[in-house]
Amino acid sequence: MANPNMDFEISDLWVAVAIFSITAVLTNIIRRRITFVPMSTKQFPPVVNGIALVGILLTVLTKGIQATIHNLYTKFGSVFTINFFGSKITFLIGPEASAHFFQGPASKISQGNFYEFTVPMFGQEVGFGIDTSTRSEQNQFIIDALNPSKLRGHVKPMLQEVEEYFAKWGQHGMIDLKHELSQVLMLISGRCLLGKDIREKMLDEFYTLFREVENGLNLVNLVFPYIPIPANRRRDSARIKLKEILSKTLRSRRSFGKVGEDTLQKLIDSKYKDGRSTTEEEITGLIIALVFVGKHTSSHTSAWTGACLLDNAKCLEVVIEEQKQIIGKFGAEIDYNVLLEMTALHWCIKEALRLHPATPILVRKTHKHFNLFTKEGNEYTIPAGHTLVSPIMLNNNIPSIYKDPGVYDPERFGPGREEDKVGGKFSYTSFSGGRHACPGEAYSYMQIKVILSHLLRNFELQLVSPFPKAERGKFALEPQGKVMVSYQRRKLLGT
Repeated sequence: MANPNMDFEISDLWVAVAIFSITAVLTNIIRRRITFVPMSTKQFPPVVNGIALVGILLTVLTKGIQATIHNLYTKFGSVFTINFFGSKITFLIGPEASAHFFQGPASKISQGNFYEFTVPMFGQEVGFGIDTSTRSEQNQFIIDALNPSKLRGHVKPMLQEVEEYFAKWGQHGMIDLKHELSQVLMLISGRCLLGKDIREKMLDEFYTLFREVENGLNLVNLVFPYIPIPANRRRDSARIKLKEILSKTLRSRRSFGKVGEDTLQKLIDSKYKDGRSTTEEEITGLIIALVFVGKHTSSHTSAWTGACLLDNAKCLEVVIEEQKQIIGKFGAEIDYNVLLEMTALHWCIKEALRLHPATPILVRKTHKHFNLFTKEGNEYTIPAGHTLVSPIMLNNNIPSIYKDPGVYDPERFGPGREEDKVGGKFSYTSFSGGRHACPGEAYSYMQIKVILSHLLRNFELQLVSPFPKAERGKFALEPQGKVMVSYQRRKLLGT
């Protein structure tokens, strides 16, 4: 029987071919909408084409995508173009070359049609199914809902979910840490994003349907998101049922004057600049998108952070000592302010994301030509119509910015080093940056700190399986296979 997840389990070679092929198709679509302007007299980036493309694909096959991009970076510098059968894909590497990518005006650079595959997942009324102006307002709704000042109220329900979940563990045992973290994060999302009514009455049904929406994400759908294959039929049916569940909750709250302390309620209360309230279709689409992004990013990040900590005795000792000091200062209770004191744990999470970004590559489309200066001192003109790629997987590992970039070293973010800040703006882009910076960054750090601090305080943990490799064939480079960990209950005391 075929593996139902085979669409994700593909080799690096096919990932590279897919990226280039998808870009070729989308470029032809977008090219019709681009306004071409007279070119400047500046030189263009070095171009890789012809027989060299075969060498690139062979390197991808033998060494992986990151090593391939690194080889091209070493040979051509921080800006270069791959000509894939007429489609120009320009890579921008390092903070100097990335500024325009992250903060260029929408008239010159945008996300184009690259994310249209999300429309059948989340609906026509949100995200990339609507015009740029409305999407900008909806993004602001999410930013407001996840504003750090509004996150304080989420700490208590997060703690309750975490304590109840891990109370089911025995005195000792062995678990798959990746699976356990994913499960507890689903419970937190159910409580904090969806609300207590859905969490208590229909969370299992919600996530069964949600997984069908997730499973509709595959390489074919990046180009043909509406193709009538079984996975897409299940995706579409599941999204309709999710909308029914969420709409029923919305109507109940509005009919009986119920007010929830959750992100769903924040979206219900949101209003556009013209005074219009959000519709049921918009609210359901936005909340499904939030759950999707939050689950993927936090599951990925927490699993890698746990594996990195348990594989590094020194780092583990540092975060345990930090917990002891916090307990001695504040007692055993955790609130929002206590979470802010967990700086060592914060650096550990941040370092895991540097080495293992949840989104390894970001893509944009140019609509007008622009000029940029490179670290090497060159000035290049990037023509309209080019696809721009910011490879976060490489940008986070540049030796001139990060000392021993392949080493897990959370202290690189601490006082006296702060390598990401010394390296300049856009030296660290695991949560993107500029106009499209992830609004859920603070929320993600907060829920991961709640989970990991509870585990550190209540269990002795040991990594039993080998340190996981990255599952390079998947969109998010998550840990491959199971992350087996043994545990023994204990109670950490303050110092």
